[in-house]
Amino acid sequence: MERAEIDDRAVVNRVLAGETDAFAVLVERWQLPLVNLAWRYCRDRGRAEEMAQEAFLRAWRNLAQWRGDSAFSTWLFALAANCYRTELHRIPAGMKSLDEIAEPPDERLSPGVLDNARRDEAIRRAVLALPEKYRDAVLLFYFHDQDVPAAARTLHIPEGTLKARLFRGRELLRSKFSRPPRAAAPAAVAAQAPKEAR
Repeated sequence: MERAEIDDRAVVNRVLAGETDAFAVLVERWQLPLVNLAWRYCRDRGRAEEMAQEAFLRAWRNLAQWRGDSAFSTWLFALAANCYRTELHRIPAGMKSLDEIAEPPDERLSPGVLDNARRDEAIRRAVLALPEKYRDAVLLFYFHDQDVPAAARTLHIPEGTLKARLFRGRELLRSKFSRPPRAAAPAAVAAQAPKEAR
């Protein structure tokens, strides 16, 4: 068991034993990662901070539900991801579909054509435009550096399902960044796309 997990467990035990001020240690330790995760969902720093604050409030209320069979961080990130998804369903972040993302008039979206800043922004927008189940998997694995087991636990899905969602998410992104402008109509592309095994 890693030292951070032992420390988190000790702090949670102190909070549950009535030392409520100890919760501030958890907030201090996990605030930046939760805000960063929220920002990847909404791309608005102020809203990300509010969403992270709501996640900590939920964690406070549900702290006794953490059974300790996984790392505290896994439990906290799962709770936060659920909180962020709920918030985005309530008030969308103005996301666009993959096909609505603007492309340069006569260029393919690729690192050789776009400068790094434009390419990075296009990738971020495309990831946010993915269907939720693929977006969450891609965000946790690629942008929040969780490995497959941790991301699967965070999303409460089997590792095989996470791998399938990562594969499908990459395929959707690859199709967006490799097709020439004015490609086949979105409905035709969607009809050809294989569905994820459930």
